[in-house]
Amino acid sequence: DKCAHLRLACETEPKPYYTSKLWWCGITLLGLGEVGNVTAYGFAPIALVAPLGCVSVIGSAFISILFLKKTMRAADILGGTLTVTGTYLLVTFAPSVPQELTARQVQNYLVSWPFLVYLILEIIIFCILLYFYKRKAVKHIVVLLMMVALLASLTVIAVKAVASMITLSVKGKMQLTYPIFYIMIVLMATSCAFQVKFLNQATHLYEVTAVVPINFVFFTTSAIISGVIFYREFQSAALLNVFMFLFGCLLSFLGVFVIARNKKEEHLQIPFIDCGHIPGQKLTGKIQPDSHSSCYGTLNNEDDSVKSQS
Repeated sequence: DKCAHLRLACETEPKPYYTSKLWWCGITLLGLGEVGNVTAYGFAPIALVAPLGCVSVIGSAFISILFLKKTMRAADILGGTLTVTGTYLLVTFAPSVPQELTARQVQNYLVSWPFLVYLILEIIIFCILLYFYKRKAVKHIVVLLMMVALLASLTVIAVKAVASMITLSVKGKMQLTYPIFYIMIVLMATSCAFQVKFLNQATHLYEVTAVVPINFVFFTTSAIISGVIFYREFQSAALLNVFMFLFGCLLSFLGVFVIARNKKEEHLQIPFIDCGHIPGQKLTGKIQPDSHSSCYGTLNNEDDSVKSQS
């Protein structure tokens, strides 16, 4: 998408971005990626799928080097190495639990006391953060992304339930007639909409290079916790497996922070328009005066000669 925008900006007669075939190609690939991501929740534990989002950070870094001609930094190599190592540990030590969830199982999980306690705590924390955000105008990046993470934990629970029930229905075990399926769809759509709202606010107020790694850490942590509590993914896991899995998460977090650290956003530079030589006057400075100077829009004292001639 960014490559398409840069190409359009360099044209003599810029066209709307939606007329670009390259832009539509990028949007299609993004859509297919999200469909694949949702489908993965139907076949793998949340604790495995959520942290693997770090692979997209590595992919974005190397794609920007190939297509946007950015220079590869030592931080990119170090961050990529840490992330790949963490990903290997995640895949190796991820919990292995049955992933075919029926509608009745989802209903039982939904009314279990661990999840109800977790849901009540989430609602309380979210209301406190929302109070500071709305009433006290506290728009710190942690407050905004914490609200996004709390909503994301509900989103991944709903996404996994919906994906699992659709998968079973395709295999012949119809699950779409249960009301819980449609409840989960509503929960998924609502939580996603509010996530976008707060994430948009965070990207408006702060640099993307700060938002991306913090959001990744918060989202992954909340997703893993929700998977542990709602779907009981680490219920029968060995202590060593849990430790190595958490160590893999830590390496992935460090890798994402290293890649995003000190990476500044690039903005298109508007070229300076040379108006040519002004007859009868020597050009000793800029043609356009500094807007911050006290004499903007007025003549300088040294231009008395021009005054007298007029």
